[in-house]
Amino acid sequence: MTAADAVPIVFVHGTRFSAGQWSVQVAALQDEFPVIAVDLPGHGKRSDQPWSLTSATEIIDSAVQALDRGPALVVGHSLGGYAALEFARRRPEKLRGLILAGASASTRGWGAVPYRLVGRLVPRIPADRLARWNDRMLRRLYPPEVVGETIGSGYAFHTLPAAWDEVLGRFDADAMRCVQAPALILNGEKDTLFRSGEADFARAHPDARIELIPRARHLSNFDAPDVFTDAVRRFARQLASRRTPGA
Repeated sequence: MTAADAVPIVFVHGTRFSAGQWSVQVAALQDEFPVIAVDLPGHGKRSDQPWSLTSATEIIDSAVQALDRGPALVVGHSLGGYAALEFARRRPEKLRGLILAGASASTRGWGAVPYRLVGRLVPRIPADRLARWNDRMLRRLYPPEVVGETIGSGYAFHTLPAAWDEVLGRFDADAMRCVQAPALILNGEKDTLFRSGEADFARAHPDARIELIPRARHLSNFDAPDVFTDAVRRFARQLASRRTPGA
């Protein structure tokens, strides 16, 4: 594969985090691929922007345009995965491939109830206390080179209620029918909740497969950063070996 063949990659972070969630992946992949990680509205450097899926889609679209290499592989984790699904629906011509990480559970029905409760509870807890809890958790579980940029970028707890209020009730396996590009469902083996619909998501798409990261949980790119990165690299290389859309 030549540099001209390299598939551009856009990383989209999960709930409360920022582009810093992908620091390990960006550093490992940038010598081979054009790569960028975005801040969703209400997160990171866009913390003052109101949340909406429309804005999230526009941000992903702008990142694809900034890379200026044609349709991109979009990698979304959790909230970012559902935003990536919305991007796939609205901008199919901009999508070369899709990786859903921790985002293959239906957000409809009874499964959405716990998230609605969390969305109502979070605003009642002081943000500085939530930040200290998250800092302690991440530092206890992961080395600083994996989570340092995430911690340094802070957390978007103020955006959580609006973000999940819009996502809940909106996505299930049928959303995969709008994805007009190859898809990889990349889940932590122990992420029981967010991989609960993975089989249905895969069956709803004619060119999707499931890959599990052994012993990893919901934050699989933190639990096994090298394994996660390798899965993205392999999928991107597979996309490059296919005929480029429109070529």
